[in-house]
Amino acid sequence: MVEVAAERGKQLSSRVSEEGAGWACAQTGTFAQLRPDKRGFSWLNPRTLWRSRNEVLAGLFGDPSGQVRARWVESQKARGIDPEFRIKPPVEGNFSFLLLGDTGEGDASQYAVVPGMLKMGEQTSFAIIASDVIYPTGSGNEYGDKFFRPYKDYDAPIYAIPGNHDWYDGLGGFMRVFCDAPPLKPKPDRGLRGLLWRRPETIDEARLAEARSMRGKPTQQATQPGPYWVIESDDLLVVGVDTGIRNVIDRDQTAWLRRVSRDPRPKILVTGKPIYTANAYKPSPLEEGGTIDDIVRDPAHRYVAAIGGDVHNYQRYPVKVGDRVIQYVVTGGGGAFMHATHTIRRVDVGGVHEDDFRCYPLRGDSLSFYSQLYAKRLRMKWLYLTPAEAACIMSEQIRNEPVRTPQGPVTVTRRMRWAARLLGAWPWPLRLPVDRVFHRYLSELSDWDTPPFFKQFLHVTVTPRELTLRCFGATGCLAQELDPPLEDEVRISLA
Repeated sequence: MVEVAAERGKQLSSRVSEEGAGWACAQTGTFAQLRPDKRGFSWLNPRTLWRSRNEVLAGLFGDPSGQVRARWVESQKARGIDPEFRIKPPVEGNFSFLLLGDTGEGDASQYAVVPGMLKMGEQTSFAIIASDVIYPTGSGNEYGDKFFRPYKDYDAPIYAIPGNHDWYDGLGGFMRVFCDAPPLKPKPDRGLRGLLWRRPETIDEARLAEARSMRGKPTQQATQPGPYWVIESDDLLVVGVDTGIRNVIDRDQTAWLRRVSRDPRPKILVTGKPIYTANAYKPSPLEEGGTIDDIVRDPAHRYVAAIGGDVHNYQRYPVKVGDRVIQYVVTGGGGAFMHATHTIRRVDVGGVHEDDFRCYPLRGDSLSFYSQLYAKRLRMKWLYLTPAEAACIMSEQIRNEPVRTPQGPVTVTRRMRWAARLLGAWPWPLRLPVDRVFHRYLSELSDWDTPPFFKQFLHVTVTPRELTLRCFGATGCLAQELDPPLEDEVRISLA
């Protein structure tokens, strides 16, 4: 079923047509009926920013995630969990699973992913959420509409690794939901950080029990051992690591990761922070020195891919390491607000050639989307670039052929170039915010309930000799719900 859908999806993707990108949305998808209400959270709300203050405090006064994680791990071991943090789902021979990143805003863009995910995930053995299960602060009281409700019809278990937003609650909500862990006893933190630090919320157990009932089938049940883990099968290990708030791997987790990595089976790393993103190399540092990529690149460890969330789009970098290629993937388009791709310069990081790099949304679609957004909100019609115009401008900037052939001739004008500069397509000191600053402070100025959303999820198929990784798009349009577009596919040898 997936093979047939993938072949059809190649011809329906954004790489082939504007319709495939969701620009010609004849009918909004059924996701609109899945949402419990029209409300979301607002980054412009002072209360939301204050609740999210631990990110800033961790940068100013140090990140306590490592010490708190050690307490969670000690507590779990005292409860009798497997000290090697192994998960052994009942899979034999060929199997498949889903992988989503940065899901939990609870709004239209999250629910827009659900219909395609359910369709492509019918025969999968489990799903993984990589980073930021719940926005804005990981509260255990917000899992109902941001986790249990959207995935209530997915009949297999869901495992997760936390993102920085899940840590703003001290990981209390995450550990209660995924590990069935009781809360930690409060431990005073002296100094200014301790005075200002946001404490975990008390979980309303009756409310959580009601939320859990939405995923109450026996086939959906699973309890993972901790915030990091390894999923074992005969032919592949999926190794999930917890990067905390500030992206540092503590000593105990590093020691565990080294032990797991010595297993002779091929492996995928799943991490809260991507190692390659936006044409830059950003491996998570190890508390003891070195980086997580030192472990990934060791040929004895047999890692074939490293997949990270946190950045809200899709990117893939096939990096040659010695005599093999490791696929470094960003998959953060599972529900949260989209981060721009048109700001990614011509790719050359890690020796990756631009022609071998993949991203979704396409740079031209990203530029056109933001131009439309700002033209509407600032009432500056001259900023708007059609998808064809934006594709040609990005081709001129990146110095390659447009990924999608424009429909009809396009003449790039001075007006278009100025609009592209202001929107960040060129290095330019004066530009409108289109990336993380936009996400944090300005996203609520725009209506994100209207397609195209440019969301995505991964479908991974495993056989004894090969792993196939596919990226499917989710636009919010009915056409792409019925036939999810295949935006990227790579086959990786496990022999």
